[in-house]
Amino acid sequence: MFTGIVEEIGKVTAAPTGRLAVAAREVLAGMKPGNSIAVNGVCLTVTDFNNKSFAVDVMPETLRRTNLGLLHTGDSVNLERPLAVGGQVGGHFVQGHIDATGKLTTIIPEGEALLMRFTAPPEVMRFTVAKGFIAVDGISLTIVDKSADSFAISLVGFTRSNTVLGSRRLGDIVNIEADVLGKYVAQFTSAKQGGLTADFLKEHGFMVN
Repeated sequence: MFTGIVEEIGKVTAAPTGRLAVAAREVLAGMKPGNSIAVNGVCLTVTDFNNKSFAVDVMPETLRRTNLGLLHTGDSVNLERPLAVGGQVGGHFVQGHIDATGKLTTIIPEGEALLMRFTAPPEVMRFTVAKGFIAVDGISLTIVDKSADSFAISLVGFTRSNTVLGSRRLGDIVNIEADVLGKYVAQFTSAKQGGLTADFLKEHGFMVN
């Protein structure tokens, strides 16, 4: 489990098919083989590391569903270690399980921020709501606007400077993970489940008597 708060930007040092090596500093602290790490929002397992970099294996299914297969030596990536028990959740709960990729279609300056719009497939858009959470390349963001096939976020200066999203260009492909809460609500409120009731909300801790 992650929070969508990127710890540092790493640099790809090798990208043979099915494997990535990434130069990093902060995320190496306390690292052990078998640890999880989010690379552009994708939860991966560390297979090897030294004091300057780490390596991960990337399964074919991951290459098909994410933008990791588009990476080359020298590319920058967002890095985040898993949430520690008792740690602060500065963003939202992010699983590192990418739902689909999207495309950056619009960039509009708005004062100190950038309004960025991404197209996304139906399996993502059905879980999006205005002012709700979404993870783009592993970054916890708030949806400021949505249409049938796209959503927009406002990227503040700090996030532009400290993640790879600030260097994205029109047409770039990004990893998207919808808010897991929306997925559970959608399942619980399906016709098969009998709908969302006050009793259900109380039972699962969303309401008190």
